[in-house]
Amino acid sequence: MPAIVGFCGLGDMGAVIVPRLLEAGYDVVGWNRTAEKARPLIDKGMRWADTPREAARQAEVVLSIVTDGAAVKAVALGPDGVIAGLGKDAVYVDMSTIAPDVSREVAGAFRAEGLSMLDGPLSGSPITVAQGTASIMLGGDEAACERAKPVLLAIGPKLARIGGNGLACQMKIAVNLLLMVEVICFGEAVALAEKGGVERGIAVEAVLNSVAASPVLGYRGPYILEGMMPDKPLADVTLQQKDMLLALGLARTLGSPAPLAAAANEMMNACRGLGIDTRDFVTAHEVYLRLGGQDV
Repeated sequence: MPAIVGFCGLGDMGAVIVPRLLEAGYDVVGWNRTAEKARPLIDKGMRWADTPREAARQAEVVLSIVTDGAAVKAVALGPDGVIAGLGKDAVYVDMSTIAPDVSREVAGAFRAEGLSMLDGPLSGSPITVAQGTASIMLGGDEAACERAKPVLLAIGPKLARIGGNGLACQMKIAVNLLLMVEVICFGEAVALAEKGGVERGIAVEAVLNSVAASPVLGYRGPYILEGMMPDKPLADVTLQQKDMLLALGLARTLGSPAPLAAAANEMMNACRGLGIDTRDFVTAHEVYLRLGGQDV
């Protein structure tokens, strides 16, 4: 009989993670706050649960990926939350990007009930998950990490335990800081080349063929070309800025300077001011064009 995996949160990431679990042979029981989002996954073989508690009740591993810390608390600790249905030998892994202290608070509540909870944020996008190239970081008890490992490897091949509870969330925030600064600096570099007379397509190709290229620039960079910005962003400005504010808050708490993160955050503010924040956040390139007096 296939192992049962509970899954809570069937948004953009859940919609690509669940099919990978089904293809790997797992019996997936899923829940989402809005039930209509589950229909395509049910058609692929996922079973529906009315509550996170029900999704967790039979599962050996339960995963969640939701928007923010408040949503994690509701899914994990609510009256019908994961904590109410999780078995003593099962493992709960929250894959959301949230503040480390919130993740530790949730883990502490599970520990008080004799249950195992890990933070396991995923580094990647729906594109990299679908391609099987996403990476997962884990924080929490080492034995629990080993129990969850086979399920997580079905989602992405790169898996690393960072340390205790909350440290994977901390590492994910640090990685996202780097990613956001890199993407926004890409817009700065291309705008500079354009200002000097280089055609945009040539500038993008030159960056992607240079030593500065990276996976995230490889799939996001071309979005700034004419007609290439997707109608449905991988991460719009508002969603990505949520992670940047987590990074700046963590930097303030730890007393660790983050001047480049602060500058990148201001460019996201400018995107919001210009009303282009519903686009993928690589659209910050347009802010640089406008500030430099170039035609958009």
